[in-house]
Amino acid sequence: MFVPRGASPALCFALLLFSATSGAATLQGRIVRIIDGDSLVLLDNQNTQHEIRLAEIDAPEHKQPFGNRARQSLADLAFKREATAECPVKDKYGRSVCRVTVGEVDVNLTQVQRGMAWAYSQYVTDYRFFQAQREARAAKRGLWKEGQQVPPWDWRHRK
Repeated sequence: MFVPRGASPALCFALLLFSATSGAATLQGRIVRIIDGDSLVLLDNQNTQHEIRLAEIDAPEHKQPFGNRARQSLADLAFKREATAECPVKDKYGRSVCRVTVGEVDVNLTQVQRGMAWAYSQYVTDYRFFQAQREARAAKRGLWKEGQQVPPWDWRHRK
């Protein structure tokens, strides 16, 4: 954070407060729609819908092999359930990028543990995702059961 030289204590406090609260959000509500294996819609208590991209993972796209199964897995975990979403950033499409929990279940991590998504190495900050992916691959769970799949980021690049 940049603080101008000679700034008043009040300005410093205001900048600190703004930096601590800007961008970060905690959302609570019911999951009302599953878009794909790593995207969903949360309806909060004010009846506002929030499109959420699950942080740190990337699931197969709709038209990709395994895309429908990844979507169904996310639905089994979250659809019509109460959830909490910790959303530190928005993506270039305006979606909140969040870690979602339903009860005690970390939905993002569970998708990787089930073999329904990749740890999105470009964005991973929690290295448990890499461990979960190694374990799912070794156990041939989910998409790993059918051999090496094309990661979604490569698939999107080819399209």
